[in-house]
Amino acid sequence: MAERSRTPNAGLPSLLDQANWSRSQFASIINRLGAEAGLSLTYGQPAVSQWIAGHQPRSQVRALIIEAFARKLCRPVTFSEAGLTPPRSATAQDTVGELVDLGKADMDPSRRGILAAGIFSAALIVPLFPDLAVAAEPAPVLPGKATTRIGTGQVAIVRTMTDRIADILDELGAGHARPMAAAFLVNSVGPWLKAQASDEVRRDMLAAASDLTYLTGWMAMYERAHSLGQQYYVSALKLAGEAEDHVTYCRTLRGMSLQASNLGYGRRALELADSAAEAAPVAGPRLTAFLRGQQAHGAAMVGDQRQAFNRLKEAGDALARADDGKDSVGGYDRTALLFHEAHVLNETGDLSGSIRALKESIRIQPSGQRQGRLHSYAVLAQRQHSYGHVEAACDSWNRFLDEYEHLSSSRGDEHFDTMRRRLKPHAKIQAVRTLTERAALVGAMKG
Repeated sequence: MAERSRTPNAGLPSLLDQANWSRSQFASIINRLGAEAGLSLTYGQPAVSQWIAGHQPRSQVRALIIEAFARKLCRPVTFSEAGLTPPRSATAQDTVGELVDLGKADMDPSRRGILAAGIFSAALIVPLFPDLAVAAEPAPVLPGKATTRIGTGQVAIVRTMTDRIADILDELGAGHARPMAAAFLVNSVGPWLKAQASDEVRRDMLAAASDLTYLTGWMAMYERAHSLGQQYYVSALKLAGEAEDHVTYCRTLRGMSLQASNLGYGRRALELADSAAEAAPVAGPRLTAFLRGQQAHGAAMVGDQRQAFNRLKEAGDALARADDGKDSVGGYDRTALLFHEAHVLNETGDLSGSIRALKESIRIQPSGQRQGRLHSYAVLAQRQHSYGHVEAACDSWNRFLDEYEHLSSSRGDEHFDTMRRRLKPHAKIQAVRTLTERAALVGAMKG
């Protein structure tokens, strides 16, 4: 039952005027956003009139209202400005408790669909590093827990588990790796973050937890659970800030930029990439390359070709100065740089150049990165198909299927559906018929 207010809502009419929406238009927009979030809504003008009269819509709809105005006005909009009561989930919580609650929900198969159905917020307010970088006092030890004090050994376990989960992600897909990450966050990392520790160990544990949380958010994004990915990313930012860990903070912002670019929000992608670069005044060459590459993609999406190619050059120059090491989480190498180059070329209209860059990126890709190959071959095939090279696209899609057969990946499922849809108009071509038959067998196996 919707909550009732004693006074009319003055905020909504003001925002409707700014957005130049009628009440009926606004109701239709909320219904469309609801469908995007997995909700079946049938609001009309009378419902909006009730909200303006003082009725509070249910919490999920309040969040949709805020997102609708934020997208239209291209700025953050608060619940207070809209005359709405913030849902309980929007109030401040202890960072660790918030992360544990999120992980518990992600572990529960019955709730995972609800989490995945949440809406991506293009106007999410990102916590700033200077506001976060205040070492928090150790929280009281959780009652009933055997661990009362942690040391470097527990930090090492979190780092090792993060590496192992990253390996499983590459080998088997996020569908298998993310539940493991969520369970480890809840059952081990959460209690360790609440345990007693020296200041140094506590900061190291916060940083390690931030790295794992970032990876979990990355996997949620890869599984198209974009709202869930955002929630993990924000938790990773908070943990990195408390740990005074610039690297993971900036890397997470860059991941949020990639998510925005994947969803077509070019301006937001560039803003987040620029914020990541600005928050890293002192960065090693590999992190610099990592950030500049994403800035290049964002710039290309908003039509700034000059900035895009300048950023690409800066990324290449920085990568040339980097050592041979590579992080298991969020690493950046020439394969990734060429992938960014392919994106920039595609955004600027050079489809043939984009295809060449993708081919070279795949050619030099290190072995063992099955997840990366799956995505690379799918994107290559789609661009070859768009260029009119249908048989070449079939070859790339066959290589995509080589990886897809072995991975549990929602993004892979999306690529698979795109492949079958694009093949239909070319059924007379022998290569297409052969690929279609194989796709049918793979689909049956996956089904």
